[in-house]
Amino acid sequence: MNSKKEPEIKEFRRKGIYIIPNLFTSGNLFCGVFAIISVFNAEYVMASIAVLAASIFDSLDGKLARLTKTTSRFGVEYDSLADLVSFGVAPGLLIYSWALSGYGRLGWVAVFLYIVCGALRLARFNVQVSGPESKDFVGLPIPAAASLIATSVMLDSYILHFGKEIRPALILALTYLLAFLMVSNLRYRSFKKFNLKDRKPFSLLVSLVLVLLVLVTAPQVMLFSLFAIYVLSGLTEKPIVALYQRLSKKSGEAPPPSSEGIEDIEDKEIILKN
Repeated sequence: MNSKKEPEIKEFRRKGIYIIPNLFTSGNLFCGVFAIISVFNAEYVMASIAVLAASIFDSLDGKLARLTKTTSRFGVEYDSLADLVSFGVAPGLLIYSWALSGYGRLGWVAVFLYIVCGALRLARFNVQVSGPESKDFVGLPIPAAASLIATSVMLDSYILHFGKEIRPALILALTYLLAFLMVSNLRYRSFKKFNLKDRKPFSLLVSLVLVLLVLVTAPQVMLFSLFAIYVLSGLTEKPIVALYQRLSKKSGEAPPPSSEGIEDIEDKEIILKN
């Protein structure tokens, strides 16, 4: 054993680990393994539900860790390993067995690309997590990518029923798109600082009630729509901001700050002054 690592191991054993957030991370991992077993049994809808359940556990463990101030390096690493299984391997096997097995090498290469891009996305996030907390994610989060795949399977079984020739082509294109978005530099909202305790507009309450009604009536359609909108938001945010800035210049209004961050805007102002 490396003598340099022995003090770190002793310190880790002395401090121990936090139970509550890591217990939810274990629930995330359990759902991922259950999804893989469901794929082997050709129960694709059940596997999709397990992936969505894993995403719920994944969101809860981080919120509980921040709320109870029990964040740790061990929790970050354990969460990433669980995410790779639940949102990388499980969705990859799901789309291959469900739609891409007929493509042969092209199909499993697409699955490998999705998994490796998800792993790279998680590794990049672990490197960035030690820096200042941002309100945005760099690249599409892997739980969102896996949730879109899961809801696509659920939507197909509920309403679409694509033919054997149409479904593989769409899923193949979707797989490559999600792989690219996960390793891209596009910004996605994290909603970490969204506080329901603050006062919100009345229209937001009405919108949430309508969303809940549609979710109860047709959950497959609503869930797919929500995740599809989130995935596309990274592609459309910059064009929308640019369009708003052009319109605001014509009307004389001040344009809103983009998702580049306050520090980047301040640097640009200094350069303009000089």
